[in-house]
Amino acid sequence: MFETDPVCHMQVMPETAAARYDYKGKTYYFCNPRCLERFKANPEQFLGFAKLETSDSKSRISNVIYTCPMHPEVRQMGPGACPKCGMALEPEMALVEEEANPELTDMARRFWIAAGLSVPVFVLGMSETFPIVQLILATPAVVWAGWPLFQRAWASLVNRSPNMFTLIGMGTGTAYVYSVIALLLSSPPGSSQRPGGQGEGLSSLPVYFEAAAVITALVLLGQVLELRARSRTGAAIKSLLGLAPKTARRLLPNGSEEDVSLDQVQVGDRLRIRPGEKIPVDGVVVEGQSSVNESMITGEPIPVQKTAGDGVIGGTINETGALIMRADRVGKDTLLAQIVAMVGQAQRSRAPIQRLADVVSGYFVPGVVVVAIITFIVWWNAGPEPRFSHALLNAVAVLIIACPCALGLATPMSIMVAVGRGAAAGVLIQNAEALEVMEKVDTLVVDKTGTLTEGKPAVAAIVSAPGFSESEVLRLAASIEQGSEHPLAGAIMRAAAERNIAAIAPRGFRSITGKGVAGEIEGRRVILGNMKAFEEDALDLESLRDRADRLREQGQTVMFLAVDGKLAGAIGVADPIKTSTAEAIRALHGEGLRIVMVTGDSRTTANVVAGRLGIDEVMAEVLPQDKGQIVKRLQKESRIVAMAGDGINDAPALAEANVGIAMGTGTDIAMQSAGITLIKGDLRGIVRLRALSRATMRNIRQNLFLAFVYNTLGIPIAAGVLYPVFGLLLSPMIASGAMTFSSVSVITNALRLRKVCL
Repeated sequence: MFETDPVCHMQVMPETAAARYDYKGKTYYFCNPRCLERFKANPEQFLGFAKLETSDSKSRISNVIYTCPMHPEVRQMGPGACPKCGMALEPEMALVEEEANPELTDMARRFWIAAGLSVPVFVLGMSETFPIVQLILATPAVVWAGWPLFQRAWASLVNRSPNMFTLIGMGTGTAYVYSVIALLLSSPPGSSQRPGGQGEGLSSLPVYFEAAAVITALVLLGQVLELRARSRTGAAIKSLLGLAPKTARRLLPNGSEEDVSLDQVQVGDRLRIRPGEKIPVDGVVVEGQSSVNESMITGEPIPVQKTAGDGVIGGTINETGALIMRADRVGKDTLLAQIVAMVGQAQRSRAPIQRLADVVSGYFVPGVVVVAIITFIVWWNAGPEPRFSHALLNAVAVLIIACPCALGLATPMSIMVAVGRGAAAGVLIQNAEALEVMEKVDTLVVDKTGTLTEGKPAVAAIVSAPGFSESEVLRLAASIEQGSEHPLAGAIMRAAAERNIAAIAPRGFRSITGKGVAGEIEGRRVILGNMKAFEEDALDLESLRDRADRLREQGQTVMFLAVDGKLAGAIGVADPIKTSTAEAIRALHGEGLRIVMVTGDSRTTANVVAGRLGIDEVMAEVLPQDKGQIVKRLQKESRIVAMAGDGINDAPALAEANVGIAMGTGTDIAMQSAGITLIKGDLRGIVRLRALSRATMRNIRQNLFLAFVYNTLGIPIAAGVLYPVFGLLLSPMIASGAMTFSSVSVITNALRLRKVCL
């Protein structure tokens, strides 16, 4: 919920507003204390204006939230400029339809008019003739075309947030205002305005209309190029939004069919998907079989076979056969909608490396103003004749060439493009910090079930103790597992259903975290779990221990069943290792990572899996609450730890790790606790993530290097340090072109991440 600051009309959130004030029974919220002070002085002035503006705004501004890429906390309804950095705001969430950018349209129009007027002004200025004509042509170029630049410069002063536009406004404004005054005080039209080597009397004051006009045109050109380049950074979200079809074909109860818009699809609707069509929403196949191309969501190019009972994802393409599906998730609940939301949020997150740029930017603009003043004083006192001309031009050049925007854009642009590239490869990055840290990770902690394995366990063996049959063991186990959400519980219940064994609802069910489950079945106390579940009861498991060990050596997870304190049997559940896991482990070893498997399973089973995959270290029989402690211990050993898991019991460890990586096939809680989500749940995604992290951080460092070197070299050259040795001075017009190039070069370099090979 947003409120409008009645003074500056910026959209602010009540809970984060800088100030609030009650007036005539209503609370008003303000973006900064200065707006509050102005409002207190004359509330009716601002409220009357707000009412007039509000009545017209609804008809011309779409109900879209805009935000600043450099300052994500700035959010408002409709387009505008950031009050902190002056940068044009952009939609918080990209739209599928390619709408005209009002900021780009306006800047382009102003640029072409300024450019057309600047050419004759430049020619006349170089020939030092017709100063009145220069004034007439330069005034609309500087004042009208450059008006948004002056507005942003003024806003930066009002908000006490000096930025690039502060410097541009001071530079061009000084050149233009001085030239007007000089023209009014100088000799009649037609006389020479720039006599070389003579004193600067009132009869020969120089004018610099061409500098002010050309600088304005070049700055506007830079804005146009920057806006066009920035529009391409959101291409990833637009392509994701474009995956969803506009309509779906719904089956009606009477057997007929109708085409409906996607927003009309309800949970439970039966939808028909013909060959070649996109699947509209998330759901389950109820009839038919086909191969579905999920590459646009998971990054995997091989189509997946789908039959009745299989889940399908909205936005994927049905390739060969006809399917009838049941809609389970619609609207913002679909995987595609969640991906888009996560990508958008991640693109606006800030990486720790950005703090360096933020610190430098805080001192940058005031420092440049000081340098410009010193430049003017030095040239005025020690420069060659005409001293005032040299002093003014060099000071303006210093103001114009400085580019804090290049510094500010260095990190956000790279993050924005990288997050989009990751989403296209099936790697969802939820915050920029995880992306930055990933390149430094040296230890990967992985859960077993659902991470290394398929997470689809099946009962492989049933062992009964004397006095119990296999069917009785399975019946009691399935009955007690009805209240559990563990994957192993699902395997036991599926096995009972396949054998037509009816389960009985348990009484007094309780889950023993990390150990098993217990309850009452038909008046008998039943416990099902691992060996730790029976430690308190000191139950003798020796009669089945040898058989259980043999099952574990085959990679099976063994659970014991006890009835009324007596051992009844054991169930072996096998969870096959994912076909891609071995390849992923080899690739991660090639990256120099140490792989640690942490599992609640028995040590024998864990060692079998680790031996097959070549895992470096195994920690077995670990309780869920201890996984986070293991991550902490590794961190105390000066290791940078990434944790990959998929279950609720992995959530604390995922949150504790330097980088949490959730399997997209796992639970929502795990994904919320992690900074990264692998949509397909394939560990090869970590290899892609690592490559993307390295490429992104290299790109950010390149951008920061470009920005720092540009300003470090450009400002002294503009101040004239080369003049005593080489006799070289930098024209303000050339400085303006260099400033434009610096911002565009940073954005262009960031766009290279779209092509990075993962």
